[in-house]
Amino acid sequence: MREVDEHGAEGSEPRGVNTGKGEGVTRREFLGIAVAATCAAGTENFSWAADTQGGIPYRTLGRCGEKVSMVGLGGYHLGNPKEEQDSIRIIRAGIDNGINFLDNCWDYHNGDSEVRMGKALRDGYRQRAFLMTKIDGHTKKAAAQQLEDSLRRLQTDHIDLVQFHEVIRMDDPEKIFAAGGGMEALVEARKAGKVRCIGFTGHKNPDIHLKMLEVAAAHKFHFDAVQMPLNVMDAHFNSFEKKVLPVLVKNEIGVLGMKPMGAGLILNSKTVEPIECLHYAMNLPTSVVITGCETMENLEQALKAAKTFRPMAEPEVAALLAKTDVAARNGEYELYKTSNQFDGTAHNPQWLG
Repeated sequence: MREVDEHGAEGSEPRGVNTGKGEGVTRREFLGIAVAATCAAGTENFSWAADTQGGIPYRTLGRCGEKVSMVGLGGYHLGNPKEEQDSIRIIRAGIDNGINFLDNCWDYHNGDSEVRMGKALRDGYRQRAFLMTKIDGHTKKAAAQQLEDSLRRLQTDHIDLVQFHEVIRMDDPEKIFAAGGGMEALVEARKAGKVRCIGFTGHKNPDIHLKMLEVAAAHKFHFDAVQMPLNVMDAHFNSFEKKVLPVLVKNEIGVLGMKPMGAGLILNSKTVEPIECLHYAMNLPTSVVITGCETMENLEQALKAAKTFRPMAEPEVAALLAKTDVAARNGEYELYKTSNQFDGTAHNPQWLG
């Protein structure tokens, strides 16, 4: 079971991709950035809370400027309750209590997570939510069809953020940005008003994230958001925090932290408590920390973590990381990095198109 939990200039775009939005950056500018030893790099100018709603701090989602709740509801877990009404109740309670960021994906529970969320967003709830979903398609045809499926299931005429899901292979970026690739579909959808922002996700290897950013820079494309595991164990092992986070902050790309408890695996290590895990991820320059909530108790925990969060001093962070140091060293509690257990598109390659 997974904890759910990812613009233009002349001559360089893949055919059909001409966003006309923002300024591009070069490969050298992206990858020449000095990678900080810790997440502290880039946090000096980070706005911890631009606003609050219902006691929940809101942060800015990168350069696109949207205000989003510090904690977001993970879509995969919303498909787990046996009764659909339980999922709807969790979503609406989250929104009523100040959470506006909703995560989902075209493939979660064969689309049922999106169906449930679409029903929950009736009766005026859609207008109160920042809605994100993800697609798997690498080809223009597959991406366009999956987007239409998501719009229908979610019962909306537009999605605030659509992300390419599971960028987990080193050749995924070139396929997405190729002529006839999935990026063409999302750029066209954005021009048509069906998509507002574009991002990508992945959980496998920070070097693949850097490759995706490198390819985007070569095509003068600026992502609005990037999603990745950020937690108390990632900091010790093949770290997205150390390699990717400073690049995103430097380039004003919204940071979506996922797997704050490592899909529950980190809790099995008996080194840290759930609130500590959530606070650690919130202490990073994340726009949103996405956490799975399949019960009202899970939701209450997420709300408590957001409402009680205070920026942590360096000694507090160091003490938390010391508790997880030994357990984290070989990736035993981050199987999404070290196994294919969490790789939905590896088990279902037809989703890629």
